[in-house]
Amino acid sequence: MINESIEWGNSSVTLHEAMSSVVGSKKFDDMRIAIMGGGSWATALAKIFLTNNKYINWYMRRQEQIDEFIRLGKNPSYLTGVKFDTDRINFTNDINKIVKTSDVLVFAMPSPFLKQHLKRLKRKLDGKIIVSAIKGIVPEDNMLISDYFMTKYNVPEENILALGGPCHAEEVALERFSYLTVACKSRERARNIADKLANSYIKTRISDDVYGLEYTSVMKNIYAIAAGICFGLKYGDNFLAVLISNAVQEMNRFCTATNPQHRDISESAFLGDLLVTAYSKFSRNRLFGSMIGMGYSVKTAQIEMEMIAEGFYATKTIHEMNEKYRVNIPIVNAVYNILYEKSSPIIEIRELSEKLQ
Repeated sequence: MINESIEWGNSSVTLHEAMSSVVGSKKFDDMRIAIMGGGSWATALAKIFLTNNKYINWYMRRQEQIDEFIRLGKNPSYLTGVKFDTDRINFTNDINKIVKTSDVLVFAMPSPFLKQHLKRLKRKLDGKIIVSAIKGIVPEDNMLISDYFMTKYNVPEENILALGGPCHAEEVALERFSYLTVACKSRERARNIADKLANSYIKTRISDDVYGLEYTSVMKNIYAIAAGICFGLKYGDNFLAVLISNAVQEMNRFCTATNPQHRDISESAFLGDLLVTAYSKFSRNRLFGSMIGMGYSVKTAQIEMEMIAEGFYATKTIHEMNEKYRVNIPIVNAVYNILYEKSSPIIEIRELSEKLQ
């Protein structure tokens, strides 16, 4: 199946290039894809990839989760309504085995856990295609996922892809129409992965703006926490509209400062992902923020959620990175003060409201 991938960013495609990509995709079709992670987004991606692939490999850290998955025919902990034909899945909790037997590694685990998983890795990654579905930054290192794999594992830039766009795992489970953007410096790599993802309820786009997609995927989680805090404090829709309007401008300023490249921030991969994360009932970052706004401590909110809110970690990393760039990002700063400096949400949002336009 050839999907109707749309290109944006700095790329333009000729008919010859498009046909060459299709002709050259036969070899790519033989490559084995591996899902790396056992959470809701990993489960959603497995469901999507199995639409166009007969078999996939799947790495999960806990053997008991794998055993229960095979017994039930579904993930016992996440998206439990999605049934799988486990005969089409090769499970393992051995990261070295999954790397050895796979050509494309789709990382879909929370960013704080990435280094913990890779710590056990003894095999090289420089010959693999790395797809990051992680909407976060590597904590402590303060590095984008793409930079981390290039720097620490010598993966060539053209072999690193990022997935983004408004695509909640819960809606994928329900097969509600969604959009995914695949970004890579190699147009052909991006198109090949896009073809693997496209189906009746997933429309794909391709781009060359890897950094832009990564940065906005990280920052929208921070703004979703801000939106949640305001909701918890009982601010209304009018204020939330102003908050998100300013968040778009803030996100654009930071992305331009860190990676000066032409991009249209109104594209669905950027603005669309921000909007769905800030407004959706499925957004764990919004939920986390709303709990903070209602008076929960950070630790209590994290325990109650039993899920990772990537925006919590992103807030600290973006705040620290901005010590170098010194971009005007008052919303990020307000969220940082609330989460890490234990400032009063009421006072911080009141002061923030004076800075919004």
